[in-house]
Amino acid sequence: MPKTTPASQDFVAIKDIKDGVVVLKNGQMCAVVLASSVNFALKSSDEQQAILMQFQSFLNTLDFSLQIYVQSRRLNIEPYLELLATRESAQDNDLMRIQLREYMDFIRTFTNEVHVMSKSFFVVIPYSPAAVNLTKGLTSLFSPGQNRVPADMRFEEQRVQLGQRVAIVEQGLSRVGVRTIPLQTEDLVELYYHIYNPTDPTGSAPVLNT
Repeated sequence: MPKTTPASQDFVAIKDIKDGVVVLKNGQMCAVVLASSVNFALKSSDEQQAILMQFQSFLNTLDFSLQIYVQSRRLNIEPYLELLATRESAQDNDLMRIQLREYMDFIRTFTNEVHVMSKSFFVVIPYSPAAVNLTKGLTSLFSPGQNRVPADMRFEEQRVQLGQRVAIVEQGLSRVGVRTIPLQTEDLVELYYHIYNPTDPTGSAPVLNT
């Protein structure tokens, strides 16, 4: 029998992304939170010490693991240039139109010669549903039809548990001065697409509104 070539999906750990939750093939669920940065170097020594102590206190309160992911991506300047092109055609002043065109050429040349990077910070919060419940397991031996919970209901219950963890992380990071927003389904799809396709410059990372 000839050996079959594994499909690319076989190397991806993700089973599904729905309702702002990443479901892995091993049953684990993950939420991803976009976090702002703190300019630590510009803080005074007392402020730096306070931030470190607060972050340490936050980590000590957690009874679950976290993953901090930093993504550096080459900035896609094309949407900005397209916006400038629409502004150029709307200009009535010839001088302004020429200056705008020269500015667009400068931006295009500069970004081609220098890789302008954008950096984003993410916190991945996992939740693993309990594998076995002995009480329910024994009961189901005698009345299997009465204790089956629909998959959608189980997912919703587990999503609530995961949401509680997300709230704990957001509260803890806010005390350090870090603003956060949970990524929704479309943001998660875009994020993981670029993780598995790092050379594709299309699309843009989610952003925190200042």
